[in-house]
Amino acid sequence: MVRHIYARLQTLAAALMLSLAASAVQAEPRHAIAMYGEPALPPDFVSLPQVNPDAPKGGRIVFGQSGTFDTLNPFITAGQPATGVSTYVVETLMGRNYDEPFSLYGLLAESVSTDEARSYAEFTLREEARFSDGSPVTVEDVIWSMETLGTFGNPRYHAAWKKVASVEQTGPRSVRFTFNTEDRELPLILGLRPILKKAQWQGKDFEATTFEAPIGSGPYVVDKMEPGVFISFRRNPDWWGKDLPFNRGQWNFDEIRHEYFANSQAIFEAFKAGALSTYREGNAAKWLSNYSFPAVQSGDVVKSEIPHKRPSGIEGLVFNTRRPIFADWRVREALILAFNFEFINQTITGGTEPRIQSYFSNSTLAMEPGKPAEGRVADLLAPFRDQLLPGALDGYALPVATDRSNRRNIRKATALLEEAGWAVGDDGILRNAAGQPFAFDIVLTVGQDEMASIAAIYIESLKALGISATVTMLDSAQMKERMTKYDFDMTHYIRSLSLSPGNEQTLYWGSAGVTEPGTRNWMGMNSPAAEAMIADMVKASDPAEFAAATQALDRVLTTGRYVIPIWYADKARIAHRKELRFPDRIPLYGDWIGFQPDIWWYQD
Repeated sequence: MVRHIYARLQTLAAALMLSLAASAVQAEPRHAIAMYGEPALPPDFVSLPQVNPDAPKGGRIVFGQSGTFDTLNPFITAGQPATGVSTYVVETLMGRNYDEPFSLYGLLAESVSTDEARSYAEFTLREEARFSDGSPVTVEDVIWSMETLGTFGNPRYHAAWKKVASVEQTGPRSVRFTFNTEDRELPLILGLRPILKKAQWQGKDFEATTFEAPIGSGPYVVDKMEPGVFISFRRNPDWWGKDLPFNRGQWNFDEIRHEYFANSQAIFEAFKAGALSTYREGNAAKWLSNYSFPAVQSGDVVKSEIPHKRPSGIEGLVFNTRRPIFADWRVREALILAFNFEFINQTITGGTEPRIQSYFSNSTLAMEPGKPAEGRVADLLAPFRDQLLPGALDGYALPVATDRSNRRNIRKATALLEEAGWAVGDDGILRNAAGQPFAFDIVLTVGQDEMASIAAIYIESLKALGISATVTMLDSAQMKERMTKYDFDMTHYIRSLSLSPGNEQTLYWGSAGVTEPGTRNWMGMNSPAAEAMIADMVKASDPAEFAAATQALDRVLTTGRYVIPIWYADKARIAHRKELRFPDRIPLYGDWIGFQPDIWWYQD
C-alpha cells in the first residue's frame, strides 16, 4: 500500500514539475492543433480542401471483406470486429485532416487548449453534440470513455492513458487532462479517442464480445447485419454534426455495406459480377491483365489510380524472435539474403513495384540505404553504439540478387549461418550443435493467395541452405487468436506508417510487446535504442529534431532484420462503379484513412 502511494506521489510530482515548466500564460482555446507548427486551415474554414463541399447525398457503396466477424465491439482484444463500426458509428473529440502531416480540427469538441509544453489538454464539447439516440454527449461520457479504453480496451489505448496524471471537469462542457510525461503528441492522441455513451455500458462486461452496436455520435448507425456474412450502415439523417465545416462534403452515401467472403479471389469475382461497388487491386501485374471483363469494356467499371506522398511502411515476412531459431540477427540476415526479391517481384508483379528499403522509405523521414549515420542522427544513436546491430551507424542496404540462382547471396547466408552455429550435414539438412534441424512454419490467412505464392518461391530457395519451411493456412479467427498470443514462427506483416509517427510506434516496437498479448510488436523486438528514439520523437518541438529521431528509429528497425521486406505501391489502384465519384484534388496521404468512402459520393 505504501509503495502504491509513493508511486502515485511520484507521478503527481512529475506532473507538477511539467506544469511549473509550462508557460505561465494559459493558452487560449483554439479550433485546431498540429503536431508541429500551425494547422493549415483557419478558424473560419468552410470545408476540407480535398472534398467536394457540394457533393450530393444518396446511393450506396458496397465493399468486399475477406474472413468473418464475431463482435461489434472493435475496442477490445477479444473477437474479430466487424469492419466500419469505429469509423462510421463512433465519433472522436477531433478529426484529422489527411491533407496535412498531422493536424486535428474540432468535432465533438469545439475547441482545444494547451500550453507551450503541452503538459495538459483541455477540450470543450459542442453544446449541440448528440449521440444517435438524441442524448447529449457529456463530459462524464468523455472521462468514462478515456478511462475505460485506457484500462480495459485494446492495449493500443493503454500507453497514452498511463501518461495521464489527472482528469478534472473544468466547466459544464469542459474537461482537462494533465500529463505526467513529456509527450507533445498526447493532446492529439486524446483528441482521436472514440467517445462512447457511458450509460449503454453500465452493468455490462466491456471486454466481452457482443453483437449490440455501440450508441455513437458519428454519421452512421448499424442498420442490418448477419454475423460473419455482412454488415450495413445507414446514414443518420438526424446526425448532429452534418453541418460542421469539417464534415461538409464527407459521408455522402446513404448506405455503406461490407460483404464478407472466404478469400480475395471470391471478392474479385463478386466485384466482376456486380455484387460489389469497388475493389482495391494490390497487384500491379493483375491491374494490367485482369481488367478486361465486360463491365470495364462497357465503361460501367472505371479504373482509377490514386497517388500518395506517405512513407512506404513495412510489409513482408516477419520473424518471431521469441522463437530461438530467429533470436540471432545473423540467422535473420541469412534468411533475408536467401529471399530473391528481384525474381519474386518479377514473377508476382511483373517487376513493376519498388522494394521497401526501410520502414519510412519514400519520405523525408527515411534513412539513406547504404550510407552511414551523420549529424544529429549519429548523435542520437551514439549512446547505444554497443547495442546496435551492424549497419545502424556505418550503413546498411538490403541485398540484391544478380541472377535467378542467387548464388552470391546464398554463399553469404551459408557463412552467416555457420557463424551462428548452424551447419549442413551429409544429408543436406541444416542443423545446430544439438543436432536439431532448422525448420519453421509460415502462417498465413486463407485467401492470401499472393503471399502464399511468395512463400512457395521462398521455401524453394531455402532448400539450398538445408532449411525446411512449410506454410499453414488459417481462417481469420484462428489467425487473430494466434497473433494475439504470438503463436507463430513467421507470418505476413504489414504496418502502415504516416508522415507524423508518434506514440503508436511504442505499440508497434515497444518492449512490453515481447510478453504482453495483443500488441502490434509481432516480431518481439526489445530495443532500448528504438524506445529512446520514439521518446525523442514525441517530445520534439522542432521539425528537424523530429525528423532526425525518426531517421534514427528507421535505422534501428531496418538493421534489426525483423522483417523480409517486399514491395510497396506509390499509388493505389481502385476499380469502381462509374457512379462512384471522388474529388479532383487528392489528399497528401492519397488512398488511405479518410479517403474512401469518406469523401466519395454517388452520382448517376
